[in-house]
Amino acid sequence: MRQHIGMVFQSFNLYPHLSALGNVTLALRKAVGRGKSESEEMGRAALDRVGLLEKVDAYPGELSGGQQQRVAIARALALEPQILLMDEPTSALDPELVGGVLKVIRELRQSGMTMVVVSHEMQFAREAADRVVFINEGEIVEQGTPEQIFGSPEHARTREFLKRILSTGT
Repeated sequence: MRQHIGMVFQSFNLYPHLSALGNVTLALRKAVGRGKSESEEMGRAALDRVGLLEKVDAYPGELSGGQQQRVAIARALALEPQILLMDEPTSALDPELVGGVLKVIRELRQSGMTMVVVSHEMQFAREAADRVVFINEGEIVEQGTPEQIFGSPEHARTREFLKRILSTGT
């Protein structure tokens, strides 16, 4: 089952001694057993998909936070997962870098990629999600379409959260 699920971590988890291409191709070679040339071809395609083909030789320390997160997304995509899990993909980024990562996630959604995204980016969730699940203290409080959750939440805890978070502009 793990071979069909891609994971994008909140803190990127890139190897600092490997280039962007090296980070993307490592699992292809070591875990999947692909050859070097095939791995590099797949890695370049994944980096191109997230708009970073020109950064194949750059090391994580030479990339912005948004670029590092897009390398992490490319690494997961290169494995051709059926489902992509993302844990707070924008939380470690400066506000001006968030847009580039959210653009990639929107494009993935439009291409039909199934994703489960944990996020505090409510506007993004409202715009991009097919389904929203509100979780409080490890319990599912409410779930539904973005229109249901943001337009007329049923649970008082959901209403309280949305009132507080949306009034701060987050």
